[in-house]
Amino acid sequence: MPAERVMKSYATPAIAACLSLGACAPMPQHTTAFDARHASTLEDMQAVSPGLARYTTDTVHGGLWARPQLSPRDRSVVTLAVLIARNQSADLPYQLNLALDNGVTPGEVSEIITHLAFYCGWGNATAAVTAAKQVFAQRGVGPAQLPPARPELLPLDLESEAQREAAVMQSVGATAPGVVEYTTDVVFHDLWRRPGLAPRDRSLVTVSALVANGQVAQLSYHLNRALDNGLTQEQASEAMTQMAFYAGWPSVFSALPVVKQVFAQHTH
Repeated sequence: MPAERVMKSYATPAIAACLSLGACAPMPQHTTAFDARHASTLEDMQAVSPGLARYTTDTVHGGLWARPQLSPRDRSVVTLAVLIARNQSADLPYQLNLALDNGVTPGEVSEIITHLAFYCGWGNATAAVTAAKQVFAQRGVGPAQLPPARPELLPLDLESEAQREAAVMQSVGATAPGVVEYTTDVVFHDLWRRPGLAPRDRSLVTVSALVANGQVAQLSYHLNRALDNGLTQEQASEAMTQMAFYAGWPSVFSALPVVKQVFAQHTH
């Protein structure tokens, strides 16, 4: 089935609403652990759980986010992917604002949401649209800065795609031909080729979502793909550290044996 026809059938109103928005007006760079947008949340923490408030200010914002092994922009990409994948919308407006302050563009936010519709479900993506729409409106975001619904796609790596198609067809082709069809026509021939998010960043988003949702069976392929797409092992390692705080220690420790194996075997 042609990718264009399949994508058209997926054009839900919520995703369309996200894609109809635009870019943000300039805002000051985020320079403090907590700004006014997070003040009420911190006050709530102090009223209910002073220990959580201390760890949040001292360990997370005072330590984790300052570590040099991963840029603030990449930390925001990882954190957004985790929150969207787990449908944890309470902190999403703050993290969206922080991501924009850290250099993630509104167009990239739009593409992250679109990408995660396929990797963590339409409902999680449309829930993120609600938060993003509010943040974009507050920051003066308009349609001109977001990627079009049908952009000119990046070139397709024919050799690697042929290998992927053959492997998928051999493993599950007879079991779920519809899944195989959409995987090829939509996910890899269309979604992954959209230029609004660099392949490295798509891989970072995908790996983060897989770890956040405990889907380690898919992690080896996508972490290898991330390294092929330009993510370094140091950056991937530090992304796991970031995810430990936002997805939880068990999710990360469940993924680390796969990460260790990929690091040992990756040669590209």
